[in-house]
Parts: sequence; structure tokens; C-alpha cells
Amino acid sequence: MYDVLVIGGAGVDTTVYVPELPLPYADTYAVPPVVDRIGNTGAGVALGCAALGLRTRFADLIGDDPQGRLVREHLDAHGVDFAWAPSAAGTRRSVLLVGPDGRRTSLFDPRGVPGEVLPRELYLQGARHVHVSITDFARHVYADLPDVPISTDLHDWDGAADYHKDFAYRSDLVFLSATALADPAATMRHILRHGRAHTVVCTDGPRGCLVLTRDAADADPRAFPAAPLPGPIVDSNGAGDAFVSGFLYGLLRGEPVAECARLGSIAGAHACVSEGTHENPITEAALLARFGRAVAG
Repeated sequence: MYDVLVIGGAGVDTTVYVPELPLPYADTYAVPPVVDRIGNTGAGVALGCAALGLRTRFADLIGDDPQGRLVREHLDAHGVDFAWAPSAAGTRRSVLLVGPDGRRTSLFDPRGVPGEVLPRELYLQGARHVHVSITDFARHVYADLPDVPISTDLHDWDGAADYHKDFAYRSDLVFLSATALADPAATMRHILRHGRAHTVVCTDGPRGCLVLTRDAADADPRAFPAAPLPGPIVDSNGAGDAFVSGFLYGLLRGEPVAECARLGSIAGAHACVSEGTHENPITEAALLARFGRAVAG
């Protein structure tokens, strides 16, 4: 029995540190060394959960290519049980432009193949919780999943695009970002009213997060501040995935939603002070130590 099963969303990030964002046109920029690292949302949640001591399985379609090998070797080295099948289009890629203040612009190549599905034997494994990434093939797993809690992350959904609705309405716990939302509270209520979710969490970077639960769907979302950064900000890539892993850690420990939000914020803040997307996820010991200091303070 696994604690967490993550479905979909591994790739390779090529990170380029640029002098400013948006980047003005120029023929050439001299930049620090360009680095390929594991990336994408599912890999981040899986690695974050594993670093927190949760028994983690990750199922995905990736390429049988050099980028896929990088993904497999990194997950294996960090204690994630990775089950994969080859995708005809190869491994997903992203080029990340990161500015001096840690903000990023992501150029994402999803490498999707219409009609491609994940073999059922890769994800029909016993788990206390399932997290489904918004890769297109992953929408088809909902009908097969047993009666266990399911979460998803809609990322920068605008509240209207049809692509995200299967995930938004068929998950019990929904994360999303405020980035593209004119009225986050209205979108959170919409998810609760049209789907099966019991909790919706909307992250908003340095402004913290909003939480709305089904039993309070007509009230204003509860606001939680961002956790203090444990050092200078370097790279905000992976902060949202780290937040999800911290939140799920609290949930699987039986913590109330408010404490889950605080744990998620601490994990997200940690991700901002190290280079790369998922290179240095917070450990259980560090998370609990910072959580204890926050509560005591």
C-alpha cells in the first residue's frame, strides 16, 4: 500500500537564467550555464512526497530517449517507485526563463499524442491518496480509480477553458493558481458547486493562499499568508508542486485543512530558495521544524 500515487506529468526542464523578464529582443544574450534537470508537475509532487517520507508511486508516459533516462534515474535515486510506458512523442520538455528575482516564464512542450492512454496496470495499485496531473491521457483514469481521495492541480486555469473541467469536477481536492483568475473566490465556488470537491485551494505566490471548503461554500475563502522564505529567493520553479506535497503530507497525517495549508506554504517557500524545479525538496524533519517554529511564534 502506497501513501500517494501520482499519475502523469514528468519531463525535463532546460533552465536559462536571464538578466530580466520579460526579456527584450536581442540577437544574443550571454547567460550562466544552461542546465537540464527533471521537471514538470507530477515529478515535483512525487519527489516532494517522497522527501517527506511518504511511500510514493508515480505512473507516467515518457519517451525512451535521453530525457526519459534522466527522469528515470533521478526518480530512482530519490526513492520514487516509477512505473512508465513509452510515449511515441518522447519526453515532455520545458524551457524555463528565470529572472534575477526568481520569477519565471515557462515555454512548455507537452509532447501529447492524441488517443494515447496510460496502461491500467501502471496505476491500479493500492494507495491512500491519488494525485492526477492535468496531462490529457490522465483524464481517462478517473473511471478506473478505486474509491480513494483524488486531488489535482489546475495550475493557471482561467476558470473557463474546457480542457481542465474533467479534472476540476472529478477530484475531491482541487489546487489552482490565482494567476489567470479575475475573481478567485468565484472560481473556487464554481468548482465546489459543479463538481465533487470538498476543498479548493488557490495559491497566489507571495500573497499566500485561499482555502474554501464545501461546508462553507457561500462564505469568503479563508486566507493564509505565505510562509517566510528561509533564505534569498533564487528560483520559484516548483513552488506550487512543493506546496501540494506539503499539503498532502498534512492531509495524510490527519491534520485539519488550516494546518495543511501552513505545511504547504512552508514547503513552497523552501522550493524558492534553491535552483532548479525539483532539485532540493524539503525533508520531513525540516518541514516539521519550521512548522513548529511557526506555530510557536
